[in-house]
Amino acid sequence: MQIRDLPYSDPGDPDVRSGPRFLLWLGLSQLTGQLKALSWGLLHQCAIAGLPLCVGLAVQAVVERSGSGLAWAGALIVALGVLIAVGDTMLHRTAVTNWITAAARVQQLLARKTAELGSALTRRVAAGEVVAVSTGDVEKIGWFVEALSRFAAAAFALVLICVGLVLYLPSLGVLVALAVPVLALAVLPLLPRATRRADVQREKAGHATELASDTVAGLRVLRGIGGEELFLGRYRRASQEVREAAVRSARMWALISAIQVLLPGVLLIALVWYGATLARDGRIEVGQLVTVYSAATLMLFPLRHFEEIAMAYSFSRPSAQRAVRVLSLSRGARTATAEAVVPEGDLYDPVTGLLAPRGLFTAVVCGDPDEAGRLADRLGGHAEPDGHAPDGAGPDTPTPEAGGSDTKDAGTQGADTHGPEETGPEGTGPDLSEGDASQREGTGTGGAPGSGEDRRLPSVLLGGVPLDELPLGSARTAVLVQDKDPVLLSGTLRELLDVPSSGAVTAEEALAAAQCADVLDALAQASVDADGDPMGTRITERGRSLSGGQRQRLALARSLVTDPEALVLDEPTSAVDSHTEARVAAGVKRLRAGRTTVAFSSSPLLLDLADRVALVHGGQVVAAGTHRALLRDEARYRAVVTRETDDTAAPAATDRQERLASIDVSRAAGTTEEIEERA
Repeated sequence: MQIRDLPYSDPGDPDVRSGPRFLLWLGLSQLTGQLKALSWGLLHQCAIAGLPLCVGLAVQAVVERSGSGLAWAGALIVALGVLIAVGDTMLHRTAVTNWITAAARVQQLLARKTAELGSALTRRVAAGEVVAVSTGDVEKIGWFVEALSRFAAAAFALVLICVGLVLYLPSLGVLVALAVPVLALAVLPLLPRATRRADVQREKAGHATELASDTVAGLRVLRGIGGEELFLGRYRRASQEVREAAVRSARMWALISAIQVLLPGVLLIALVWYGATLARDGRIEVGQLVTVYSAATLMLFPLRHFEEIAMAYSFSRPSAQRAVRVLSLSRGARTATAEAVVPEGDLYDPVTGLLAPRGLFTAVVCGDPDEAGRLADRLGGHAEPDGHAPDGAGPDTPTPEAGGSDTKDAGTQGADTHGPEETGPEGTGPDLSEGDASQREGTGTGGAPGSGEDRRLPSVLLGGVPLDELPLGSARTAVLVQDKDPVLLSGTLRELLDVPSSGAVTAEEALAAAQCADVLDALAQASVDADGDPMGTRITERGRSLSGGQRQRLALARSLVTDPEALVLDEPTSAVDSHTEARVAAGVKRLRAGRTTVAFSSSPLLLDLADRVALVHGGQVVAAGTHRALLRDEARYRAVVTRETDDTAAPAATDRQERLASIDVSRAAGTTEEIEERA
């Protein structure tokens, strides 16, 4: 794999059981590059190892006054010099290629995982950790992969030199052969402590990076509440902890480096003393002593690779472990087995009991915004581990809508308050398939607790088909989840709305439904074109040139253009005023007629337009019906929607019923202002 061939068409399926296994998989995945680097490294190291022999021959030729012998020795030195230059150049080229391609492979794996999980990634892993893995950790992992082949070549060269010296001059070669393992392994007792200190440093550095990333992401909020100094102080303390950990780690590595210098020096002194004694007694020739001394001196170079590989591994192992934590995440419990088709039918969550009938506008009210975000992710096909199950929910939790003891269907409290789940929009009832009907009355699709068959909660069903069994593309075509804080990428408005879609909804219709007229006017004024076309106006990164409400409505229009089978909106109108909110809710309902839409919100304006409202409390649907019926009969619903306490609930109930009775429930677009004023 060459750098010009990047990116990989398929980065592969990594081994994410542990950090070391991931490093091993990464090295084996680049076996061709590793073998190339090893070959060039062997050429380079063996050419260096041959220099002492040539130097010894040259010295001996001078002693013996042999001109031909000196010429041959000089020619060999020149040839070895050429080989050293070529080997070193190609080794550096292949090693750097291995480094870059390994880093690129890891980054592609991270990008693929990010695209797979979407917004659910930052709910399961801190955003700062993802940033740390994709930047600094990737470089350290690439460093280890690059150093591996050079270390192998150096180790082979050391063995070759030792064997050659033993055969060339046993009296001194045996001394060198016995000393080399001691020199190479002398630092092993210090490596565990050095590795632990490096792990601490990496952990603290990662924490500081996460803190900095989260602080920058929430800087606007911090300025609003005057919390900059508080978080700045936290980052200062985290930074000082990183510095102290780095100093402690550097001290240990400095000790290892000192040992790598001290012990070879002792070997050279002993070798010179013993060799000089043998030469003085005439037992060896001067050229032989020079050869052995030169070989022992040049052995210091490959010995350095032992220190480097130990340092590279100690730094890359925690980095690989962090990468594994991200890459081991999955969107569902099982591998996709269903056909790549988009199912149709009711959207049903067997864990919470939430049912969104096909073709209806369902609103969901959650008192906990985090719980709403997790449920929205589940509806998008991202099943949570059992450890993240909502309180009181599990694979065998009875569905509340089946008439469980905790369920109160406010739509059945009176003849005049039947909700759409009983009568449907036209009084005929929703068209539930046989499979969907069984979903409402079943007890979930997961295995029994402790059975070990499935460690994850059962997946959300669309038309009876588990979403996590669908291929990722089909699942996202079927169900689109708009996050609470959607991101607008830089580019023109036309490019923003150029997304995969069914083609049934045009950009103009989506913009009109999302009430983006004022956004189009602002973009037209900022357009550089003479005709002032807002579709060609460039939007800055994350839409910073727009207000929060404008960004939210553009993101909503982008979601409406896709026209999925089921659209899940998490607080789609939280950043707009009440007048605009009422018009947006009416526009979404009108445009999505006949399509399944789920909106998480606690706004009375949106809830009053919904065909069906479900209250989620403690991880389960505890009540379902119309907005007005729930507002009258369900105290927990009133507490979330009206923010009233139990002390004020009773006096306000009578007045609320009188006011609700005076409002003519109408879904026509012309009564939007009246609904807004009454609410």
